[in-house]
Amino acid sequence: QVQLVESGGGLVQAGGSLRLSCTASGRTFSNSAVGWFRQGTGKEREFVAVITWSGGSTVYADPVKGRFTISRDNAKMTVYLQMNSLKPEDTAVYYCAATNRPFMIRSFAATLRSTYDYWGQGTQVTVSS
Repeated sequence: QVQLVESGGGLVQAGGSLRLSCTASGRTFSNSAVGWFRQGTGKEREFVAVITWSGGSTVYADPVKGRFTISRDNAKMTVYLQMNSLKPEDTAVYYCAATNRPFMIRSFAATLRSTYDYWGQGTQVTVSS
């Protein structure tokens, strides 16, 4: 069993920055991956970024490429999402998710909600115009 807790959300003007954190507990990860998803009001939950726990390989959704950076601190069991040049369309509840399922990170499976077994409760990010 894995527990995930997100933090770092808040209110920011367009063009500003925020850093989200996702801290894991309950078990040590082995060959796992941690991703970020987001869900705006009335929208489907969509993939944002993912990182492998051991190797640090990353994949980003097209709308955030060049603006967001995912990273991890293995000793702290924490994954970060640095969000720069924020836009109003980035407004959403951001969730972190983890999986120990085997999959190729550079594949469509990495972007699917069904790939991930553990989810945090989410943190709100609001970007004003």
